[in-house]
Amino acid sequence: MTNQDILMAKRVGPKDVPAVTIKDLRFEAIHWGKDRGLAQNGGYIAAFDKTSGEELWTLKIYDIVYDSDLESDVQDLFIKSMKKSWFGNKLKITDERGRQYTVDTNTRTVVSD
Repeated sequence: MTNQDILMAKRVGPKDVPAVTIKDLRFEAIHWGKDRGLAQNGGYIAAFDKTSGEELWTLKIYDIVYDSDLESDVQDLFIKSMKKSWFGNKLKITDERGRQYTVDTNTRTVVSD
């Protein structure tokens, strides 16, 4: 693949990631963050009240550093899977590169695994 091919490449959108419910919150991956005024596509989750459906907060899980010489859409990096951890109120997240993160849903902190 040449540099021109990379510059002209368009990536396919991400697959849907099933929502995860922990206690009274439902968590969803936000794929198209830029459409919501966020800094990047991918790498965010949103927390919703499971009863009312009201969005309560968003959280960035990881940063994407965009190279200005490449099309930004080929650099987007999306959340591939989410699941509840076995212990506590933690959410396990995997991105498309296989990197894993743990989110403490009580404190809204992220740790790279």
